[in-house]
Amino acid sequence: QVQLVESGGGLVQAGGSLRLSCAASGRTFSRYAMGWFRQAPGKEREFVAAISWSGVSTNYADSVKGRFTISRDNAKNTVYLQMNSLKPEDTAVYYCASGLRTYGGAYYYAGEYDYWGQGTQVTVSS
Repeated sequence: QVQLVESGGGLVQAGGSLRLSCAASGRTFSRYAMGWFRQAPGKEREFVAAISWSGVSTNYADSVKGRFTISRDNAKNTVYLQMNSLKPEDTAVYYCASGLRTYGGAYYYAGEYDYWGQGTQVTVSS
């Protein structure tokens, strides 16, 4: 049974930083791409960032480029999302997801992910 558990969310002022973590279990973590998505109230879920199985390739939504960094530690079965220069429009529930296929790339399409965490709330005050 694959499980993804996010942590690190919270309340932060605009301009601040947070680091989200997603601990994975139940499959060989290092063989799968990982992604971060978010969903704000009243809006559809949207892609934030992704990292390939090897960690060599990354992909970011235009809205977070230059502010967010995705990384992974295969020894700890964990993927991270470092979020800097946060804005009120970054407020959302953030979800991590595990890739559908082994040795996958840094896909932005949600259909390329088959397991999802429960989400962690990030609130940025102005």
